[in-house]
Amino acid sequence: IMHKVFDKQYRDNELNWQPYGADGRQNVHIARLYDARQDGKGPAAAILRYAPGARVPAHLHPGFELILVLEGELINDAGRHPAGTLEICPPGSVHALGSDKGCTFLVVWEEPVVKLNG
Repeated sequence: IMHKVFDKQYRDNELNWQPYGADGRQNVHIARLYDARQDGKGPAAAILRYAPGARVPAHLHPGFELILVLEGELINDAGRHPAGTLEICPPGSVHALGSDKGCTFLVVWEEPVVKLNG
């Protein structure tokens, strides 16, 4: 495994940003850092970038999810989270996400997200 420093310049210029519209996401891009999932289970991590007005419908986390807001402001059911906020979502938690002004954040999933009906 190669050691990397993920500063703002690296995030902006070196990461492989891809549109991320899975499960009803809107105005979201993802740069995957690692994905160790096998047979629909296991951890993954990414940096997500939400454009202003981005929305993600409510979903379930069967495992822990860690979110570290790097830039901007992330909004979810627990409130507004400015840059520097670390949120730890326990297994079984459900939330919807969005950003009015846009944001960039690191996310670490212990298990894949489960889409909710509706």
